[in-house]
Amino acid sequence: MSSTYLHGANVQANGIRQHYLRYGGASSPTSDGAPRQALVLVPGITSPAITWGFVAEQLGQHFDTYVLDVRGRGLSSTGPELNYDTDTCADDIIEFIKALGLKDVILAGHSMGARFAIRAVTRGAKDVSKLVLIDPPVSGPGRREYPSKLPWYVDSIRDCSLGADIETMRGYCATWSDEQLMLRAEWLHTCFPPAIVQAFEEFHSVDIHQDLPAIAIPTLLMCAGKGGVIQEEDKQEIQRLLPSIRITHAPNAGHMIPWDDFDGFFEAFEDFLTR
Repeated sequence: MSSTYLHGANVQANGIRQHYLRYGGASSPTSDGAPRQALVLVPGITSPAITWGFVAEQLGQHFDTYVLDVRGRGLSSTGPELNYDTDTCADDIIEFIKALGLKDVILAGHSMGARFAIRAVTRGAKDVSKLVLIDPPVSGPGRREYPSKLPWYVDSIRDCSLGADIETMRGYCATWSDEQLMLRAEWLHTCFPPAIVQAFEEFHSVDIHQDLPAIAIPTLLMCAGKGGVIQEEDKQEIQRLLPSIRITHAPNAGHMIPWDDFDGFFEAFEDFLTR
C-alpha cells in the first residue's frame, strides 16, 4: 500500500508557528469528484504529531487529515514566553482551522487533545461538524485523580533530552513495538517540560465537564477498555450532561488505544465518521 503522507508544514495561527503533518489530501479517489472531508487530529500530552503518523496513514485513505504539533511539542512554537493553558491551546485549534480555511471539519482529540477539542468547540470553533473524544481525562476539581503520575512524563522527557535508546523507552512503555519506542525516543525531547506540567495540572484544576452541555454537534466518546481513565460512572455522568453523545469502546486497549489495538481503535469509530 502506498503512503498517504503528503507533507509537513507550518502556519502562523493564534500568534504562534503551528506545525502539522498532512495525509490523504482533499482530492477524492472516487468518481463523483467530491473532496475528502477534513479531519484535524490533536494528540495527547507528550505525543508530537509524528508519533501519530501510523494512525494518520490509515485515516488519510478516507480523509484530508491534519495532525497537529500542540504548542510546546514537536516542531510548533515553544519556550518560556508562551502560555500553555487549556483556553490558549483550544484557541490554537480554532485559529488553525481558520488559517487553513478548512470546512466541515471532523475534530478528533486523544487524551489531553480531547479536552482541548471540547474547549475549542465551546469557545466558538467554526466549521466543525463532528467531534471525536478519544479517552479524555475526566479528572477535575473534586474528582478522581488521573491514573498516570506526573513523574512518568517528566522523567521520560529528561531521559530523552540526555539521549535515550530503545531500551530506556521500553522501561516506560513496555508493550510498545520497537518502531514505536524508537520514534518516541527520537521525538520526546521536543516536549517542553513546563507545558507538560501545566497540562497535567490542568487535568485536575480545569473541569471540562462544564463544557459538555454546550456542545451542539454530533459527538463520539471512545473509551479504552483497559485504560482505567474513564469508568462506568464517568460514562453515565457524561451521558447525562450530553445526552446525544455516542459512547463506544476499544475493549482490548489501554489509554494509548491505537498503540495497543490498532484494528480495535478503528472498529470503535463504528459508522460515526461516515458522512
